[in-house]
This record gives sequence, structure tokens and C-alpha cells, in this order.
Amino acid sequence: MITVTILYAGLLGLLSLVLSAASGIMRAKKNIDAGDGGDREQLLAMRRHANFVEYVPLALILIGLLEFKGVTSNYIHYLGAALLVGRVLHAVFFKQGVKSVPRGIGAGLTGLVVAVSSIWLLTIYF
Repeated sequence: MITVTILYAGLLGLLSLVLSAASGIMRAKKNIDAGDGGDREQLLAMRRHANFVEYVPLALILIGLLEFKGVTSNYIHYLGAALLVGRVLHAVFFKQGVKSVPRGIGAGLTGLVVAVSSIWLLTIYF
């Protein structure tokens, strides 16, 4: 049964809503009907959420499959926590014209979770 992944899916789902709401609120304040309206700040808010949506579903599927295949809950927590921390760091430090170490760590953690989970699943298969 997949139980630990459920925790991280729920937390990450809430984070997705926060990122989406932030973009929507900004859009309303700036009276931007669709797209970014040529506004750099709106573009970044949209990319913050889009980047999240590009990586989190795959990572959660991979983690969930590992749990389904019987990987112990401690390892699932490590992967889930790394993904959550990575996504928070990436979102918080994704700012206009700024390349920051925390943002890079966030992106790196996300990539690491996807890579480790993918390789682990392949070793289970073979």
C-alpha cells in the first residue's frame, strides 16, 4: 500500500495551489487578462508554478512506484522530503534576474530525486 507518498502528494498539492494563487493574485492586481502581459514579474510567477508542474508529477509517480514495490518507508520519506524541500527552495528563490545558491540546490534536489528514483526502479525491474 502506498501511504507515505500520500503525505508528500498532499503537501506538494497544497504548495502547487499556493504558487498558482500567487500568480493569479498578481494577474488580478496588474489587470493582466491572459499570459504574462509583457510583465516580467508575472512571467516569473507563472514560471515558478509551471516549473513545479513540470517536475513534481513525475517525481511523485516515481516515489509512489518505489513505495508500491516495497521500498521501506524511511527511504520514501527521504525522497519525499528532498522533493518538498527542493521545490520550496526553488520557488522561494526564483526571483527576477537572480541566480541563487538556494534556487540551484532546490533544482538539484528535484533532479536528484528523479534520477535516484528512476535508477532505483530500473534496478528493481532488472
